[in-house]
Amino acid sequence: MRLLARREHSRLELTRKLRQRGWPESMTEATVDALARDNLQSDERFAESYVRQRVAKAYGPVRIRAELSERGIDDAQATRALAAESPDWLELASRWYERRYGAAPPADLKEKSRRQQALARRGFSFDQIRELLD
Repeated sequence: MRLLARREHSRLELTRKLRQRGWPESMTEATVDALARDNLQSDERFAESYVRQRVAKAYGPVRIRAELSERGIDDAQATRALAAESPDWLELASRWYERRYGAAPPADLKEKSRRQQALARRGFSFDQIRELLD
């Protein structure tokens, strides 16, 4: 319960944390099932909360989707969570880019490539990056 008091956790995260603390597998599964049944743990709520947090930190949809997958959220749930938040990804990328690099255009092709790679690591798609930099 204390794990869920601070923030939402995915089913996979809870299972991993309980196993790390030495809980037997059968008890871990039963506990996580009971928490989900009592609506104290929800992968859907976790995904929505996680997307909100990552969007607030200016991460793109590609990275958010990958991070959700690492946390045991399937692609359909990730799609729903991203759609529920539905930010303007180009605007988000633009704000992060301006904060990071200012208004000055890249000095040369190498610098432009470095900026594209930074945006890609941030989780923005190739199309979003191209539209922003062209």
